Amino acid sequence: MSTSTHDRAYPEPAAHPNWTTRRPAPRSLTPAQQQRNRDALLRAQHAPSHRRTQKNPTEAVR
Repeated sequence: MSTSTHDRAYPEPAAHPNWTTRRPAPRSLTPAQQQRNRDALLRAQHAPSHRRTQKNPTEAVR
């Protein structure tokens, strides 16, 4: 026996308002902001890892 949408015991709840809210489109970055982001990404990719450059105090004692 199949049930249709009309045969349910209770109606389906409405969608939450946060799911349907229309938000304005985000502003695009200026060329200066894009360049700053590119420079920061390159620095982060080529810099040594912060974890590897610090000595572990317990490791130095051993």
